[in-house]
Amino acid sequence: AICGHGCKYGECMGPNQCKCFPGFTGKTCNQDLNECGLKPRPCEHRCMNTHGSYKCYCLNGYMLMPDGTCASSRTCAMVNCQYGCEEVQGEVQCLCPSGGLQLGPNGRTCIDIDECSTGKAVCSYNRRCVNTFGSYYCKCQLGYELKYVSGRYDCVDVNECVTNTHRCNLHAECLNTEGSFKCKCKQGYRGNGFDCA
Repeated sequence: AICGHGCKYGECMGPNQCKCFPGFTGKTCNQDLNECGLKPRPCEHRCMNTHGSYKCYCLNGYMLMPDGTCASSRTCAMVNCQYGCEEVQGEVQCLCPSGGLQLGPNGRTCIDIDECSTGKAVCSYNRRCVNTFGSYYCKCQLGYELKYVSGRYDCVDVNECVTNTHRCNLHAECLNTEGSFKCKCKQGYRGNGFDCA
């Protein structure tokens, strides 16, 4: 077989007939084939034509696999989440373990939501809200204590006069009130109950 015009990047197969090497085209195999323009496209994300071949590139956050596809390079291990994460459609999202926490500005650490100040907490009238990391609890109001009464726990008024936790004067009477107490100076004494003369 003789090819008078020659076969630059190929072999002469018959009279003036060239068989081009992969990546080349044309009558004399002297033109580079643009593989990036072929259908189906040889690369998943980005393709760059080179002399006689092509190169595949992936978008940011992805890495090139041996088969030419692009896989997410952002794995849970690489993102370094505080409590763990999930991978959804190639995207990594850090998670917080409770509804009382939210993702911080860096997208990796969890910060506490203060349910007591945001009004998300629901405590009954005789209980007050105490914020904790990731949650909250309802504590008895001051002047009440938690007691097991008729089959359930309830906040019951503390009788400061009986428990002797009042600060009444020695010459005053202690009067228990709901959630608190009052002091009244005894007969023959004057004052506010804390100071009697």
